[in-house]
Amino acid sequence: MMIEVFGAIGFGLFAGSFALLAFGGDSLIELISGIAVLTGLRKDSSISGGSIRGDSEKTERFTSALLFALIPVIGLGAVYSYVSGLKPEVSPLGIVIAIGAVIMMPYLYVQKRKIGKETRSLSLSIDAIESVTCLFMAIALLGGLLAEYFLGLWWVDYLATGVILAFVAREAVESYHELHEE
Repeated sequence: MMIEVFGAIGFGLFAGSFALLAFGGDSLIELISGIAVLTGLRKDSSISGGSIRGDSEKTERFTSALLFALIPVIGLGAVYSYVSGLKPEVSPLGIVIAIGAVIMMPYLYVQKRKIGKETRSLSLSIDAIESVTCLFMAIALLGGLLAEYFLGLWWVDYLATGVILAFVAREAVESYHELHEE
């Protein structure tokens, strides 16, 4: 995950690809969320004598807030890069990062969702949603980077960023509703 975070952000800065930067930002938030969820699960486990009793409300709200935090970061960043006339360059290493994420994220999603259901951990289930968000972002990113690489369509980076933004907004709202149903 650290390779994904630093690779996407680094290659995004180098290539001027806001889609890569947005993907790296999502990866960073997913990493922070995973740490928060793990910390919450460990805390619950130690409090209940070794069994996971439930999630702390603080951890649940934090993981949901992380999804909402992505919306202005992606939206404002894309608008700024468009207005400033930034034209992203081809990033073969960004393509490798996106392919790696497309391969790994389904596995992470399934495992997090499974463990979240088994342990009745809402925060882990929300974290699983962030993994599927990352998968769809990786697909959009990969499509944009490939179109840019093979067809020279630099503007597809902005289209990929818009797709990423729409998906994150939808997932953030769903996580909010899931959090407030309990």
